Amino acid sequence: MRRIPHLPAPIVMASLVVVLLAACATRDSLPDAGLSIMTFNVQNLFDTVDDPGKDDKAYLPLEQKQSTAHRDACQAIEVESWRAECLELDWDEALLAHKLRALADTIRQVDGGPAIIVFQEVEHAALLDRLRTGYLADLGYGPAILVEGSDLRGIDVGFLSKLPLAAEPVLHPLTFPGHPDREGDTRGVLEATFQQPDGSLLTGFAVHFPAPFHPTAMREQAYARLNALRAALPADRPAFAAGDFNTTRTEDRDTGILERYVRPHWAIVHETECRGDCRGTYYYALDDNWSFLDMILFAPGRRKDATAVLRAESVRVANAVPAQRTTANTPAAFEPATATGVSDHWPLLLLLDLKQKQ
Repeated sequence: MRRIPHLPAPIVMASLVVVLLAACATRDSLPDAGLSIMTFNVQNLFDTVDDPGKDDKAYLPLEQKQSTAHRDACQAIEVESWRAECLELDWDEALLAHKLRALADTIRQVDGGPAIIVFQEVEHAALLDRLRTGYLADLGYGPAILVEGSDLRGIDVGFLSKLPLAAEPVLHPLTFPGHPDREGDTRGVLEATFQQPDGSLLTGFAVHFPAPFHPTAMREQAYARLNALRAALPADRPAFAAGDFNTTRTEDRDTGILERYVRPHWAIVHETECRGDCRGTYYYALDDNWSFLDMILFAPGRRKDATAVLRAESVRVANAVPAQRTTANTPAAFEPATATGVSDHWPLLLLLDLKQKQ
């Protein structure tokens, strides 16, 4: 697998040297300096401990699943595959270590690692720090940025970043008027502001919107909340929103949700600047349908002295690691029974430039 030269730490360099690698790309190198951002749904990154207040009972070693109480709780799960996972999955330390290694290999597609990584489906900050210190220790990431939310499963969004924080991160809960009974099945929007190499600020929003089986109105309300948070920033502040927006191609076609809630406020970066394998980040096998559930949205702001701008043709679906692909060339979900695959989502990457005042 081809790699690019070592990526220097952005807090001590004026820029980052990055090339984003993608299989089957028509253009697979970005020769100039820039700042790279990745979004990555890591598919159920849980530890092996039964944490109070979280529905993590499926992600335990099999030896801890033998009690009558545990098995009765599993039997109450309506979805057959989830019920079987709760009863039979042997989620032990060896399997977790294998999962972390697979995630690290995927991240290392960008030699030196992206400057900022936005994660979804992480149980807590300690797991991101375990990934950082145990598998990405040479890449220069700071401590995990994650604020515990109220999702019933206990999964959260978070960041790893080489850029220093300029303020304390804030988790903004999402509410859903008309659907209050479903508020426990979602994640808040995590806001973090980073200091760029030139001293200017960049705000990122990490998201994991309600799943597609929830009503479209819930995703509309989530987009509206995100737009309000963006509007509250200083007018000259560049910002990005990244994560699993759970908006399928079919939903957008039928409802126009992106035209109504996203394009007036953000650039949807994969729509214009994606090169290489740009079918989507998630594949629905039942109807042979690809979607960009995972997106990066960008709003450049209006700085006069230094503006973060999107590099033309710099967006990539990061799927070059063989373990990420099935034999049908679709995302290879992590399969605990065989310790194969990585995630049912492919990461998305972009490159920003700092446009200096002339």
